[in-house]
Amino acid sequence: MPFYEIEFPLATLSSEEIEAALQELGAVSITYADLGDEPVLEPRPGEIKLWSATLVRGLFQDTTDPARTLTGLALRFGDAVTAAARVRPVADQAWERAWLVDWKSMQFGARLWVCPTTAEAPVDADAVIVRLDPGLAFGTGTHPTTALCLEALAQLDLVGKSVLDYGTGSGILAIAALKLGAATVTAVDLDPQALIASRENAERNGVAASLRTQPPEAPLTAGDCVIANILAGILIELQPVLTAACRAGGELLLSGILQTQAAEVVKVYEPWFDILTTVTREDWCCVRARRREFPCAPE
Repeated sequence: MPFYEIEFPLATLSSEEIEAALQELGAVSITYADLGDEPVLEPRPGEIKLWSATLVRGLFQDTTDPARTLTGLALRFGDAVTAAARVRPVADQAWERAWLVDWKSMQFGARLWVCPTTAEAPVDADAVIVRLDPGLAFGTGTHPTTALCLEALAQLDLVGKSVLDYGTGSGILAIAALKLGAATVTAVDLDPQALIASRENAERNGVAASLRTQPPEAPLTAGDCVIANILAGILIELQPVLTAACRAGGELLLSGILQTQAAEVVKVYEPWFDILTTVTREDWCCVRARRREFPCAPE
């Protein structure tokens, strides 16, 4: 079934009122995009934060009249909205698989691979393969922060270890850890859809029996390795939680950090951790550290 899309700047309008209006006018989906240059959003748990310059896109079936939709928007929000609006046709396709056309299998470290489910297995007989397709939450290894975490995981000895993946998203890091030999992984996320996606992806990879999913408010059991690929501000806030969740001698991987934010993140973890490496890719970095039994005395 063909569609058309109407897009316009959010400007000073209320996103809640815009969403309600677009839904009343028949939109089948509503999305937001960055109109400026703010690539990183850093919401707190439970918060939805938009860019300062935001583009609204409403998707409609072509059985509705674009002119009537624009008139409805003008009646609610004024002619300025429709004057800045753009209408364009959108061809129907299998959206959940369209992006796989350009996505290929990716290698991390010596033997870890992330592959679409339809891709052929790597020739290497020792390859550790995570199969992942788009689903309810993201994380496929294409973003530098996820790639850095996967490369770091591939270098660790995880055999028989317990792992905590805080902010699991699609579960890609949790699944990779299990494929690399971890005995158990606890995947934590505040988004219930992410926990569903993690569980389903683990089942597809044959490791669901060793995966536990839970929301952040549930008690955490300390593990041998803690991974948190979130954002710098949240990592700083979560320092007491992530520190307590990492056993003495355990490994800590922190990512989702811009290079300009690394020093601030390291500073709050240094009292409890020996900082081993900080690896960068593009504008991002991943910090690897090892938990000390006792904190350093303050200087």
